Amino acid sequence: MVLISDPFAVVNEIKTIHSLFEEGLSLLHIRKPDFSELEMAQFIHQIKLEFREQLVLHNHHKLAEDFGINRFHFSEKERKNNSVFPARFTKPCRYKCESISTSTHSIEDFNSLENDFDYAFLSPVFQSISKENYLPKTDLFEALKSRTNYKTKVIALGGIDPENIQETLEGGFDDVALLGTIWNNENPVKQFKLCQKIVHSYLQSQV
Repeated sequence: MVLISDPFAVVNEIKTIHSLFEEGLSLLHIRKPDFSELEMAQFIHQIKLEFREQLVLHNHHKLAEDFGINRFHFSEKERKNNSVFPARFTKPCRYKCESISTSTHSIEDFNSLENDFDYAFLSPVFQSISKENYLPKTDLFEALKSRTNYKTKVIALGGIDPENIQETLEGGFDDVALLGTIWNNENPVKQFKLCQKIVHSYLQSQV
């Protein structure tokens, strides 16, 4: 289960992030598109050293070395722009990076990914909680039946909440990414623990 940061400032955000990691959060994608490099550095600096290896940078990738971060995410636009997605982030990076991920919005796009990516978001699966009027254009559960890329994990994003996590995993997605259901909740940690319990119960049922 992956968590993406709220793109905007959240009250007690760093404290909440620490609590989420302490409750077992495995990966936090730091997505703050409006942050300058300095603002991003200041934000990361507040996160405890013990959790840095579980951070995934969406932008200002060159800060990674300074903060001991070795996980990188590239947007669809960046992935398709060779000047932004340089050779150092492709296959030679497999020995230096813990993981590389990207975003996709159709099964065709997902299937066409090179083997460089460990996992990719496929969205939106449901109506977005955090983005107004961001709706699925196609049935991604139906689309997954045409999946040919099994080397890259497919992560469901968009409208994921406790009501549909099990349905999403049963529908063929390898994992889920949370955003609005956590950050829009008055008790993010409690909501996370609920989602985590549902995922764990599903995985145990598959053993």
